[in-house]
Amino acid sequence: MSEPLKRITINPRQCGGRPCIRGMRIRVSDVLDLFAAGLSAEEILEEMPDLEADDLKAALLYASRKLNHPVLVA
Repeated sequence: MSEPLKRITINPRQCGGRPCIRGMRIRVSDVLDLFAAGLSAEEILEEMPDLEADDLKAALLYASRKLNHPVLVA
C-alpha cells in the first residue's frame, strides 16, 4: 500500500464500513462531495480543520484507484 493510502481506514464498526480518513468519522465520500460541490482544497481544509492537505490527496488517490478498472463490453 502506498504511503498516502495508509491515511484511508476501513472499520466495519465505523461509518458502516465506508472508507474514512485516518480513523475519523470523515468519509472519503464526504471529501469527494465537497470537491464536487466546487470547494477548493483550501476551503475544504477550512471547513474541516481536522483534515490535512495529505488527507485530501489520499481521498482523491483512493477514489482514482477504486475506479480504475476495465469495463467489459458484451
